[in-house]
Amino acid sequence: MAETKVEYKGLGRRKTSIARVCLIPGSGQITVNTRKLNEYFPNIFLIQNLQQPLVLTNTKDKFDIKVKVIGGGMQGQSGAIRLGIARALVEVNPEFKSILKKNKMLTRDSRVKERKKFGKYGARRSPQFTKR
Repeated sequence: MAETKVEYKGLGRRKTSIARVCLIPGSGQITVNTRKLNEYFPNIFLIQNLQQPLVLTNTKDKFDIKVKVIGGGMQGQSGAIRLGIARALVEVNPEFKSILKKNKMLTRDSRVKERKKFGKYGARRSPQFTKR
């Protein structure tokens, strides 16, 4: 009989990034788009940001994490992965929900770039006013 693999999945979004996260019981390796975490994110702060849910729940070395992330920049992708990991951890153990919710890890950050309006130079910047 085939051995069934246990997988916990979570979806995270931030700005224009979408991250599909898969937690598999293992040694703590994180791969993002089939690359190692340190290769994909050159900035240590982004790595620390996405590992926050794991640190809070003391599960940093208990799961291998596979991530597929698309869209946005580094900051947005890091935030999307963080939310995806937090949602997957709640699926692992519902008791983690109170810890993660208290630290605002389960809240989707809905801030996105405001669209440019016609007649303006950006979202709000007006052309310079001339009197004559």
